[in-house]
Amino acid sequence: MAHKIAVPVTAPAPDASPPRPLPRRNEPPLDGVALRCLRVDLAACFRMAARHGLQEGICNHFSAVVPDRPDLFLVNPYGLAFAEITASSLLLCDFEGNVLEGEGTPEATAFYIHARLHRVKPRARAAFHTHMPHATALAMLEGPPLLWAGQTALRFYGRIAVDEDYNGLALDEREGDRIAAAVGDEADVVFLKNHGVMVLGATVAEAWDDLYYLERAAQAQLLAQSSGRALKPVPDEIVRRVAAQEAAGRAESARLHLESAKRILSREEPAFLA
Repeated sequence: MAHKIAVPVTAPAPDASPPRPLPRRNEPPLDGVALRCLRVDLAACFRMAARHGLQEGICNHFSAVVPDRPDLFLVNPYGLAFAEITASSLLLCDFEGNVLEGEGTPEATAFYIHARLHRVKPRARAAFHTHMPHATALAMLEGPPLLWAGQTALRFYGRIAVDEDYNGLALDEREGDRIAAAVGDEADVVFLKNHGVMVLGATVAEAWDDLYYLERAAQAQLLAQSSGRALKPVPDEIVRRVAAQEAAGRAESARLHLESAKRILSREEPAFLA
């Protein structure tokens, strides 16, 4: 269930053109080209996530910090499904909940989780939260969620944190801070037990790439486990070696993955660019 944000927000009137945000003291002006590119990249991720069934109703959310403006971030508005998101529909917000560009407001848990994550963990330039089915199923099980038995899973070795303490909906800053603390200093993926997953990235492309492959790894693991036969784990030495190999080319592979997604969408769903 999605929840409307309860904090006071400043949003443009429905019949008015959104105001251009003014530079804050000691903050550079917005780079319009960079902001537009970020909008397109993030909108593409929403559309592709919808295609792969990674969303749940209107309840999940992606966000990204604006280049050269660590005090501002883009996030999807309350009430839109992933398949409806366009570049211009994304909200430009600050960490106090003010909407500086766009119509509507963020969903409550989106604001409390993402604003706190970006503020407390500045390395998390992009943060994707979903209840995607296979990864969420692993988050509902006792013990470690992802096992080192398939090649796709190995890319996540040493990069996973587990939040064992489900505490209900994130409807205040305390819960957002608690989730941020569970991330730690090195994790890019957080399994939120009894809830879902959070994927963090230095770029939108890297967050998207990890989100996609995390769900694929979880799906393969659950399919293997459903056979009733024992999993064949990869030896620790090889796990570490493959993880290092994956890390060496991950950023470029992620960039190309997102570029491919944008080409597909430009042909088949060009409305995402609006």
